[in-house]
Amino acid sequence: MIENTSDSPFPASAGAGASSSTGVGNPGLGSALGGSATSTGGMTGLGTASSRAEMEGTVQRMAQKAHEAVDRLEQTLGAGSERVMDWQQEYGDMAREQVRASPLAAVGIAFGVGIIFSKLFMR
Repeated sequence: MIENTSDSPFPASAGAGASSSTGVGNPGLGSALGGSATSTGGMTGLGTASSRAEMEGTVQRMAQKAHEAVDRLEQTLGAGSERVMDWQQEYGDMAREQVRASPLAAVGIAFGVGIIFSKLFMR
């Protein structure tokens, strides 16, 4: 579960502090949810303490799900980048071997491709 810290990822309204670390007492969050904020930073219009606890639990579950999704994305991208690096190394080595085996053909192919690209991009 996510630990409650004083560093909330949710911005507080200018000049008003949050009364809890989860953003439940945050006046900006209260107005976004349709409640009205009191001058002490508490919220009215959200109902009883049980509904606030439910909302806090919902926010924590959503944050946990978002964190898990980011972790999965990070793992997927890490595996994909490793695969691309392996392909780059493999094909780079093959290209070097081909150029060393027949350097004149490599120069001729590079010259021909250069001419084709210049004709395509000069239009």
